[in-house]
Amino acid sequence: MYKIMIIEDDPKISSIIAQTLRKWKFEAIESTDFEHLEQEFRNTKPHLVLLDINLPVYDGYYWCNKFRQLSNVPIIFISSRSQNMDIVMAMNMGGDDFIQKPFSLDVLMAKINAIFRRVYTYQQEDKDYLEHRGLILHVDKNSISFQETEVDLTKNEFQILYLLLKNKETIVSRDDIMTALWESENFIDDNTLTVNIARLRRKLEELGLDQFIETKKRQGYIIK
Repeated sequence: MYKIMIIEDDPKISSIIAQTLRKWKFEAIESTDFEHLEQEFRNTKPHLVLLDINLPVYDGYYWCNKFRQLSNVPIIFISSRSQNMDIVMAMNMGGDDFIQKPFSLDVLMAKINAIFRRVYTYQQEDKDYLEHRGLILHVDKNSISFQETEVDLTKNEFQILYLLLKNKETIVSRDDIMTALWESENFIDDNTLTVNIARLRRKLEELGLDQFIETKKRQGYIIK
């Protein structure tokens, strides 16, 4: 049974989410000790985190950064904040998705189920790596390596690179990438994809792989 950690300081919202998750046969863990979330995260080892931004003591950005130092577990931000900068900040901290309050429970569950299908389907590939031009994408570890240096990827970064490598020498449109990530482009802000592509490129550049992902104006992206 997949474990989902709910970090939401409004007990009513937390309870409603937990009840819905349990109906879907997930194990829902409602956090209440907002000073020791890192220890709870270590002990719980959740498969996914639902994270509010406005929290007591430290905000969701702080905790997302902490969790990212420990794991690549998918993180969905749930917040009443609606400015583009809030979404960009959430993605830059390592978030995989952003849902604005008030939200539909059906949409929330669609996103959660899509993430689980996506993440664990990729991890079940027979071949545990992809290689191209000296870069190795480790399917089993969500990381990349080049010339003996290894860098971890977030779930979104991994899936974007996986899709581009599986379709190398072919232009992959932004719509196709968004559909593959979130199963429906109706559930994704275009800015989120831009942020994830930029973050992935920075990690590739840190390995010495400049221009590994090329942009084709008005068409999409390609790895040659």
